[in-house]
Amino acid sequence: AAMKQTKGLKGDKTSIIKFEFNPKDGIDNPALTLTEDTDAEGMGEPRFYLLTKESTETFGFCLHEELSCQGHIIRQIELGGVAQRRGLQDGDRLLQVNGHFVDHVDHQRVVQRIKASGNQVLLAVLDGDSYEAAKSLGRDLSQMLPADIHPRLCHVTRDKSGFGFSVSCPEGTKGTFQLSVRQDGPADRAGVPAGSWLLELNGDSVKSYSHTQLTKKLKQSGSKVTLLVASSAVEEFYRLRGLRVTAALADPAWLPFKARELHMVKGPAGYGFLLKEDDCSSGGIGQFLWDVDVGLPAEQAGMKEGDRVLAVNGESIEGLDHEQTVQRIRAHEDQVTLLVIDPTGDEFYHSVG
Repeated sequence: AAMKQTKGLKGDKTSIIKFEFNPKDGIDNPALTLTEDTDAEGMGEPRFYLLTKESTETFGFCLHEELSCQGHIIRQIELGGVAQRRGLQDGDRLLQVNGHFVDHVDHQRVVQRIKASGNQVLLAVLDGDSYEAAKSLGRDLSQMLPADIHPRLCHVTRDKSGFGFSVSCPEGTKGTFQLSVRQDGPADRAGVPAGSWLLELNGDSVKSYSHTQLTKKLKQSGSKVTLLVASSAVEEFYRLRGLRVTAALADPAWLPFKARELHMVKGPAGYGFLLKEDDCSSGGIGQFLWDVDVGLPAEQAGMKEGDRVLAVNGESIEGLDHEQTVQRIRAHEDQVTLLVIDPTGDEFYHSVG
């Protein structure tokens, strides 16, 4: 994704994020949209699109900020690209990125959020006419959107009495599992909501599982299990719109594995670390931190040997090689902010997708 500053033909200042077409994202997956019903004022409803690409590809649209129009504006939709095939329209206004309301957020930060999303992003948009009408009426656009659309990832550690949840499934069906959660048990402490629906077990969809197969998989999980779950409201949101719920869209706040942000100001002896490209234990190539010098800025910021770099100055390095990552780190002469994760967390997130 390349961001540039341009001057519009009418003198509009425009900030663009460019997303290219992904040929692997097949046309057999139809546009994931919400029917544009209109209310008494003739105003359309927000539409939701789940866009997926490869790390070397982009999404097939530009995001503009224009002095003559309000909002973050979808422009330059590429013919045959992911955005066009999903149904994004020129002039649509971007309201949400991965469930986070962005209409009031600085344009560059919205661009950064899309970049940081990696290869999958869930967008909520409103057509331009409806957006302008809502603004003229003073409507709160955030109230047009669901309060919460995030499934939840939960890592449950068994105690003497088990995982602390039971599973019910309608007789004769597959893939439909609702969870009953014991109060103050392992599942409850891990953040599993009572009555939630089970979508994935240890990174694998349960859609094709029978109750017997699910029980067997749980027994094979040993002392720990990772669940992707959704409340009834969240499950209904995705189902009604034909959207697939994935771990990439989940709220990870309950997980014990956290990425860490390291802010460093260069000292007389530099930052005090080496960057090395190597194979990831979870597959692929990554950029890793080594030879962390005692007492220098890197160690003082909390850097540990073996940490993997995920982002530099708020922008994902997914798809970048070693030299490109080094250039990002050197972009600001005397300081840098790295988002990193330790090997255990890196392997865990890969395992659950």
